[in-house]
Amino acid sequence: MIEKIKEEFAAHVRLLQDQITDALKEIDADIEITEDNWQRKDTLGNPGGGGRTRAFSGNAIENAGVNTSLVYGATSEQFAKQIGATKAEMWATGVSLIIHPRNPRIPTCHANFRMICGGDKVWFGGGADLTPFYPNVEDFQFFHDVWKETCTPYGFYQDWKKQCDEYFVNKHRDNEMRGVGGIFYDHFFSGDMEKDLEMFKDISNQFIRSYFPIVKKRINEEFTKEDEDFQLHRRGRYVEFNLLHDRGTHFGLKSNGRTDSILISLPARCNFTYCYSPKEGSPHEEMMKYYYPREW
Repeated sequence: MIEKIKEEFAAHVRLLQDQITDALKEIDADIEITEDNWQRKDTLGNPGGGGRTRAFSGNAIENAGVNTSLVYGATSEQFAKQIGATKAEMWATGVSLIIHPRNPRIPTCHANFRMICGGDKVWFGGGADLTPFYPNVEDFQFFHDVWKETCTPYGFYQDWKKQCDEYFVNKHRDNEMRGVGGIFYDHFFSGDMEKDLEMFKDISNQFIRSYFPIVKKRINEEFTKEDEDFQLHRRGRYVEFNLLHDRGTHFGLKSNGRTDSILISLPARCNFTYCYSPKEGSPHEEMMKYYYPREW
C-alpha cells in the first residue's frame, strides 16, 4: 500500500506544480520560465532521485520558484537522527514554492507540501504563509479565512496556525515573525495513511485560491519609493530566516539536494541597513505591528 501512496502523492505534487505555473502565467503574461531537471546521488554515491525546478522572472513577478523533487537513498546516521528516521535511509517527495512580486502592495507567499519516509517512519509536512509589506488587513484576513475554512473540518486549524506563528520567527529579532503566518505542520501521521493522503491532497489544492485573488486585487495598484524601500528591508528579514532557521533549507542542503533549487526561495533584491526602522507615522510603521501572532 505504501508504494501506491508514495506514487500517488508524487504525481499530485507534480500536477500542483503545473497548476501553479499556469496561475503565474495568467498573472504575468511576460513571465519567463527556466526549467531544470536535475539528479542527485545518495551518501553512498548511488542514484538518489532528483527534481524539476522552475524559476520565474517577469514584470509583475520579480522572481519565483516552484519546485518538485523525489529523492531517496542512503543518508548519514547523523542526518537520519536529525529528521527522526529509524534507519539511515530516506525517501521524500514534495512541492515547494516561493513568489516574490515586484509591487510591494502584493505580499510575498511561500508554501510547501511534502511526504517523507525515514526508515520505517512515514510523515507529512508543509503549510503556507503570507509575508505582506503593506497593511491591507483585509488581505491578511482573506488568506487566514481560506486556511481556516480548509483545515477546520479536519480539526487542525488552531494547532497548525499556532505552529506557523511559532515557526516562521526570527528569534534573534525579538521573536518578530517574517510575515503574518498561515498554517504549518510537520511529522504528521494519523496512523491511517490513505486518509492522510486524501487530506493533504485536499489541503494543498487550496493554495491557489488562498493567494492569487490577493495578487489580482493589488497588481495594478500604484506604489511609492518608500513602499519599495520597506519591502526590500523586509525581504532582508526573509533572507535571515531562510538561511538561519528554515528546516527545508537545511534538509535540502544536508540531503545533497541541488543548491540553486534550494536557495531559489531567496528574493532577487533585498536591503540591509544598520538599525533600520520605518518612518514614524507611515503605513510601514503600522505594518510592523502585524509581524506578531494574533487571531484572525
